[in-house]
Formats: sequence, C-alpha cells, structure tokens
Amino acid sequence: MNPLLIPILGISCGLLAIFGGVFVRPWIRYKHRQLELLSEHTAEKAAQYAARTERLEQRVAVLERILTDRSTMLGEEIERLRDAPVN
Repeated sequence: MNPLLIPILGISCGLLAIFGGVFVRPWIRYKHRQLELLSEHTAEKAAQYAARTERLEQRVAVLERILTDRSTMLGEEIERLRDAPVN
C-alpha cells in the first residue's frame, strides 16, 4: 500500500466534511423550510375549502328541508298562484 494514501484520504475526508457543512447543510435547511411553508399553505387552503364545503352543505340541507317538509304545501301554493288573477 502506498504510504501517501492515508494522508490523502484523511485530507479528502476533512475537505468533504467541510464542504458538507458549508454547502450541503444550508441547502438541506432551505429545502426543509420550503416544505414547511408549502405544508402551511396547503393546510390553510384545505381549511378554507372545508369551511366553504360546510357552508354549502348547510345550504343544501336547508333547501332539502324546504322541499321535503313543504312539498305538499308548496304545490298547493303554486296552484293557488296560477289560479289567482293578475292585477
């Protein structure tokens, strides 16, 4: 084995560690922060969609209740309006 191989490997490992600490670690932190922000934005959008869906479901429930509870009365009311004279 070449006697210069050990110091060369040692220096290479040291340079690799420095390179990783200076360039790779900040890049990983940057990507991690990007994912956190994207996740927060997505969660906020999901909450907005859920609230809107809830409001729409409530409105549909009211319309269903009006149609099912008053369907006979509504039909009679429509017939009365048809028969009423126009002023």
